[in-house]
Amino acid sequence: MMSDIDPIEYGKLVNSVENLERKVDSLEVDIKKLVAMAERSKGSLWALIGVASVFGAFISYITDFFFRK
Repeated sequence: MMSDIDPIEYGKLVNSVENLERKVDSLEVDIKKLVAMAERSKGSLWALIGVASVFGAFISYITDFFFRK
């Protein structure tokens, strides 16, 4: 039964699996970095929206003050 398995082909398969495991590990690290970057940018987006809202309210108040009839 063991004669059905070619040791050279088996070695190639083991090598291929090890290479794929290293690639998956590398991809996992890259995905974690991308998620961290997305979370940071999400926070800065909300801060920018808050600043724009305050600025818009200020401009609305000033224009209403000068152009009220």
